[in-house]
Amino acid sequence: MSEAARKGYRGVGRAALERFGVGVWSDVEVASTGGQFKGLILPRSETADDKHIVLKLDSGYNIGIAAESITGIIETGRRDVQYKIPEKEFPVDPNKPNVLLLGTGGTIASRLDYRTGAVIPAFSPSELYGSVPELADVCNLRTEKLFGVFSENMGPTEYVALANRVAAGIEEGVDGIVIGHGTDTMHHTAAILTFMVQDPPIPIVMVGSQRSSDRPSSDAAINLINAAWTAGHGNIAEVVVCMFGPTSDQYGILHRGTRVRKMHSSYRSTFRTIGDIPLALVDSDGVRTLRDDYCPRRADRNVTINTAFEQRVTFLYYYPNMKPDIVDAIVDRGYRGIVIAGTGLGHINRPLYDAVRRATEAGVHVFMTVQTLWGYTQMYVYETGREIMELGVTPAANMLPEVAYMKLCWALGQSDDRDEVRRIMLTPVSDETTEREPYNGYLVFQGAVPEVQEFLRTIKR
Repeated sequence: MSEAARKGYRGVGRAALERFGVGVWSDVEVASTGGQFKGLILPRSETADDKHIVLKLDSGYNIGIAAESITGIIETGRRDVQYKIPEKEFPVDPNKPNVLLLGTGGTIASRLDYRTGAVIPAFSPSELYGSVPELADVCNLRTEKLFGVFSENMGPTEYVALANRVAAGIEEGVDGIVIGHGTDTMHHTAAILTFMVQDPPIPIVMVGSQRSSDRPSSDAAINLINAAWTAGHGNIAEVVVCMFGPTSDQYGILHRGTRVRKMHSSYRSTFRTIGDIPLALVDSDGVRTLRDDYCPRRADRNVTINTAFEQRVTFLYYYPNMKPDIVDAIVDRGYRGIVIAGTGLGHINRPLYDAVRRATEAGVHVFMTVQTLWGYTQMYVYETGREIMELGVTPAANMLPEVAYMKLCWALGQSDDRDEVRRIMLTPVSDETTEREPYNGYLVFQGAVPEVQEFLRTIKR
């Protein structure tokens, strides 16, 4: 069997294919100790384990079958695969806005080849037009791949490069910028970009997908279309995250880059504005704003770029019985800043007090947020909070913990003076702290209670 027929398989997975004389892109019927399955054998990622084979079922979903559980495989057919997506020249319309799409890694969009079951990545304008032709109705699209990393591998090198490329795009005269990004750390990048790229004249729209294009419920295409609408036609000139709104595909939501967070591992509607309401809704009819305190699009090309970033900053999620040696170790390793996600209104236990005092006396900048996410650090309410402030800890109002981490990295990249760092941290750039949270900025539904069940019956499922 050729190497191509075993693409990505090794170990016991490869041995199973060889034992039954099948390969990648074989239509098969699999018998295993876990049941009978019928589908198409898909390639394996280079980083995947060697203990499973992957089948695409007729339903469109993929499953992994433990190779050692397989008792038989019968090949019922074979498919030829074209890895190159059919390209169509992206039409240029002088009456449409010019949008720059920057790729940071992963698949911006892709097309499912229903004949083979293959998922073919698309990135160039001609590939995207072949994959998502609706984009041509929205804008003139230009694409550029900056780097190819998983979102968990995004870091200061990528943040600085991305901020500088956004600045160059603004100078080039594009009408809007879309940034394709993995969803897991998209809210981190949105926060740091907000601080690094201030007062832009055009929309800067971050977008991704929770489910890949080989799944019937993929959100990739609609998110990309909504992001293109926002970048090309929208009037909100800020760093925003554009992702799925409700569980259906009715509209997308635009979240401010400093108040957004990924809240579910797999739901398409995973992104939420925390402690406030979103900026806008977006669909094929355009962008409908939900508030009027946004920065509007401007005709000039002015933007403030500040890519300062101190890497010796860390984040501590407080838990009961946390030991002081954790704080001591952070200080001993030369860290310059610590963001704590404390309990309640911003609390930690008394055994940590001496370690925190040693940290602040050593010049480490310590800021307190709350792990509840919604709400403020209110450290004047209880004696515990007042004691912690006397240790040199600064409450960060209602700044989200991840946003506070990113902002402290940015602030310490500019100064190590305690008063100046505190001033930078507590001076809002784009609503990372707000004077109050609106009544409808906190909505967490509890299923099964009567009033919520009645509400759920009134909305589309």
